[in-house]
Amino acid sequence: MQSLDVISVNFWQIVISLANLAILFTILKKLLFRPVKNVLEERQKTLESKYEEADKSVSEAEENKKAWEEKLRSAGEEADAIIRTASEDAKNHSDRIIADARNMADGIVRQAQNAAELERRGAEEGIKLEIVNVSAALTEKILGREINMQDHHAMIDSFIAGIGDDDDRNN
Repeated sequence: MQSLDVISVNFWQIVISLANLAILFTILKKLLFRPVKNVLEERQKTLESKYEEADKSVSEAEENKKAWEEKLRSAGEEADAIIRTASEDAKNHSDRIIADARNMADGIVRQAQNAAELERRGAEEGIKLEIVNVSAALTEKILGREINMQDHHAMIDSFIAGIGDDDDRNN
């Protein structure tokens, strides 16, 4: 019967073990569970605040990205406007330079035409004067006497008028 003692169940022993377990559980709950629970809650709060900060940082980064993209777009538009304005100014400036050059060329041509006209008139006057001198000398030799200036001019004018008429008919 000795074997039954080893296997036997002692009711008081079980009750005492259960009481020890309950006491130990209560002590552990009071001493360890609440502090561990508090530490876990603090960690959870820290993690949540870190996630919130990360979300804020991501949203701020998105806003900054959008702001920079807008600034880049407006800078590109502004650069295009500056280039457009500069090219228009350059075109206007070149047009003014070309117009001034044309005006100067026209002025030079007019001056050259005026100078040629003056030269032509001067040459005509010189030729007329030479004709007058030659005709006066010939007339004196032909007539054998000297004629007065009035007669001389009248003859020369009629001669020159006749030459001008002949040139107009030939042309």
